[in-house]
Amino acid sequence: MRFTGALDADWDMIRQSLDGISDVIYRELTIGGVRRAVLVFISTNVNTDLIAKHIIEPLQKLDRKLAEQQQSYGVFTGIPIIDPATELRPAIIAILSGKTLMLTEGLAEASILNTKGGKQRSVQEPTSETVVRGPREGFTESLNVNVSLVRNKMKTTAFKTTSFSVGSLTKTNVVVGYLEHLAEPEMIKEIKRRVASIDMDGVLETGYIEELIEDNPLSPFPQFQYTERPDTAAAQLLEGRFVIFVDGTPFVLMGPVSAWQMIQSSEDYYERASIGTFLRWLRYGFLMIALFLPAIYIATITFHHDMLPTNLILSIAASREAIPFPALVEALIMELSFEALREAGVRLPKAVGSAVSILGALVIGQSAVQAGIVSAPMVIVVSLTGIASFCLPRFNFAITIRLLRFPLMFLAGIMGLYGIIVGAVLIAGHMCKLRSVGVPYLSGVAPYRKSDEDDIFVRLPWWKQEKRPTSLTSRNRKRMGSTTQIDKLRKRVPGW
Repeated sequence: MRFTGALDADWDMIRQSLDGISDVIYRELTIGGVRRAVLVFISTNVNTDLIAKHIIEPLQKLDRKLAEQQQSYGVFTGIPIIDPATELRPAIIAILSGKTLMLTEGLAEASILNTKGGKQRSVQEPTSETVVRGPREGFTESLNVNVSLVRNKMKTTAFKTTSFSVGSLTKTNVVVGYLEHLAEPEMIKEIKRRVASIDMDGVLETGYIEELIEDNPLSPFPQFQYTERPDTAAAQLLEGRFVIFVDGTPFVLMGPVSAWQMIQSSEDYYERASIGTFLRWLRYGFLMIALFLPAIYIATITFHHDMLPTNLILSIAASREAIPFPALVEALIMELSFEALREAGVRLPKAVGSAVSILGALVIGQSAVQAGIVSAPMVIVVSLTGIASFCLPRFNFAITIRLLRFPLMFLAGIMGLYGIIVGAVLIAGHMCKLRSVGVPYLSGVAPYRKSDEDDIFVRLPWWKQEKRPTSLTSRNRKRMGSTTQIDKLRKRVPGW
């Protein structure tokens, strides 16, 4: 339906569409004493002081001659006009989004004024990605703030953004951002197509978007990375990736990703290369422990006693003498108890959550050993496994490892080490087949690319990382000039 310019008729259309919304406000005024107008806004979504001081007051004080001659009065307010609306639907969406609609007698188009208000969370330190060294700012629930935080780090016209409105009821604003000269055009075209094709009634968080646009929705492995840190998002853009902002959430999606990214932390690149490499090796070791340790213990105790030293197997046998359950059941009891404590620690208030999870683990473990339900070595194995899983920097990848641990335990309990080998081969085969927006999940290793190995198992110094990974971009791979600081040092220091 289009606006007619008859104020009363247009006003009736708006009232019928917004019927039943108790906090909608209709503010009638006379512009310059000669022309009627109506402001329509939702009081809980706008800055009412802004409307009073910069819209109502200037329009009422407008000179009579200007009021008689002027056709668009938005220019006399202190508020920028976003877009004129000639139809009812975009006008209603604007009102529900926190804008103010101005209907004017004799004008067949309405002015949409940006008066969005309401309380918003200020920029704070991220709670899900804490670091010792690095920026302390984090994304908020405001889309505009989040885009500006990244744009402040990308002071270039190459940083392009494309906006979408997703969700037939929520009309959630979604923005895809990328560096035009780095990101592959076909990849950007494909991700835009996927976002634009989303057809559902509501999108409230990046998780909705992630599940709807990933290559393999049945895979347990995350095919997008999310972050609360603007510096991490900027770093991914510099690699040739894209970022997806969703209004109403402090988490930003990034893609395409590889499995190696899930082991990396932004802090790796803020410390010296040797420290970053050491921490990365530790995480790879923790990954193996979190995934395989319980299964290896079950297989060894159940089928392969001869692989252990005599004294160790005698000690384990003595501790298991009174245990009524096989090793698999014993491990399942402890693992499920640990997962329950971990979930309880997350759901409880912060003041008591950590205390409950730590004390609960100690009390349950000690009580289970004393009651003869589980053995002390099993408690140690499960505790080491839990600690190792906490060392993985990406929660969505860590929880996948926790999930895969259980089928490996069942295979170990049925087939021993051969079952673990079968499970590992199946996992590796699935990861080799998996894609993230068309990019292999194990890119750099499978398929092998020598140019991509510089930042997988080691963190080379910046002066050695002269080019970007070929798996992501083939357009502008050079990231560092030929004359670097290290070149200058080589020339100055004899015998370098």
